[in-house]
Amino acid sequence: MSRRARPRMLTVVASAAELFGADLRLLGNLERQSDRDRGSDLFVAKRPVTGSAQSDPIDLETIAGRDNLQHALLLRFMTRVGELAVLGHPDYGSRLSELIGELNDDTRRNLAKLYTLEALQAEPRVAKVISVTATQNAADRTRVDVNVKLQAIDSPTPLNFVFGVYTGGAVGP
Repeated sequence: MSRRARPRMLTVVASAAELFGADLRLLGNLERQSDRDRGSDLFVAKRPVTGSAQSDPIDLETIAGRDNLQHALLLRFMTRVGELAVLGHPDYGSRLSELIGELNDDTRRNLAKLYTLEALQAEPRVAKVISVTATQNAADRTRVDVNVKLQAIDSPTPLNFVFGVYTGGAVGP
């Protein structure tokens, strides 16, 4: 009786950069989103030159891995649905901008949660949304803090982040 050799299973572990890609950086601070002004320019970074007395050249800054996924989600949240229709992406974005000028109350915070869930559903790199909560920010009562916890595709570690939605309207209970 001959013994067959079992085929070996090859396990490939992809890096976070391979899983979530890389892109040009458009937001400087992913934690505070303090550079939310529309029309901001691309970020640049110095590229080191080895073995040369020249000054370091400037290059466009990129963002990769898990930070790129968070960056992409924040850009989706900040873009109005339909804003990129002329570029062939009519469904890209979120409805969060509809909350600007509205009362910051339980109803609007529930809408912020709903609009966030809708936007997350459209992102192909999100495997599962674990939780989304929307609360009034203690320091700025016109800001809704949206806390997102999700499972990204092919990633064992959940991604957690908080972003702000500024209603700018009156403050509710």
